[in-house]
Amino acid sequence: MTPPDAETPRRAAVIYNPIKVDVDHLRDVVAAAESAAGWAKSLWIETSEEDPGIGQARRALAEGAAVVMAAGGDGTVRAVAQGLQNSGVPLALLPSGTGNLLARNLGLDVNAAHVEALVEIAFSGVDEAIDVGVVEVDRPDGSTETHSFVVMAGLGLDAKMIANTNPELKKKVGWLAYVDAIGRSLVDKHVLRLRYRLDGGEWRFTRVHTILIGNCGALPGNILLLPDAEIDDGLLDIVTLRPEGFSGWARVWVGIVWENGVLRRSTIGRKILDLRSKPVRALRYLRGRRIDGRLDRPEEFELDGDEAGVITAFRAHVDPASLLVKLPRG
Repeated sequence: MTPPDAETPRRAAVIYNPIKVDVDHLRDVVAAAESAAGWAKSLWIETSEEDPGIGQARRALAEGAAVVMAAGGDGTVRAVAQGLQNSGVPLALLPSGTGNLLARNLGLDVNAAHVEALVEIAFSGVDEAIDVGVVEVDRPDGSTETHSFVVMAGLGLDAKMIANTNPELKKKVGWLAYVDAIGRSLVDKHVLRLRYRLDGGEWRFTRVHTILIGNCGALPGNILLLPDAEIDDGLLDIVTLRPEGFSGWARVWVGIVWENGVLRRSTIGRKILDLRSKPVRALRYLRGRRIDGRLDRPEEFELDGDEAGVITAFRAHVDPASLLVKLPRG
């Protein structure tokens, strides 16, 4: 990519999902901000079902964009991030989905009514480097694919929940649609049988309902699933869930909502957890730079909250400080 001439006004690119974005309003907001900043008119690129953002991000790079705004849901953000990975060109977030996972983990305002402030950050914010997760997966037909993720990749009940989410209900009630999906997914008593190894160590065997590989750990509803995860520490944080019966699920919920969401946020709370004699058996946390896994049968897979098909094996690693994001100054 050839950098723009120093005397040529910088130019932004806006990659948008037309289904989730009020394009006319966004064009007005961006036009006002680019004019105030002294930038050239922005490049506008629409996503499609065939390409949710990777190719569009690469086009923006080829045309010399100095910043790329991703306007859409988590799928759009993930795809644009993958296209910008290791490019040195920052990603600015204009979230308009139901989860808005990366924006939440970066502490950005996910209220679509505040798009003016987010666009302002795109033109005047600071660049911060964050990690990206990379996962290579094997499909049942023998093919192999490589994908990036900025928040989490998951197998088991988590992925089945997403696959079972009613898209029409999701449009009407947003994140609450997952409650309906959880109920239908819990009927499936199948346990995921997994052989895995961490950072090239010895292979181990486990039986779990869910395994989540995280680059960061916060979910909507102030749920802190991975309490120690940091988006720029060069590590992946992993959690496995293996509850047994209703009491097991209740214990998982207490562990995630009360212990992670409340106790771990204060010094006194952390001391209380340190005094606890037994950890929650249904929750197990791991941390490393790489995790490899092999399944005994094809399983549903998800990336950043989006259904990603069925896989038989995976190899995930962290790509440290490989993506620049725009954040507010100060």
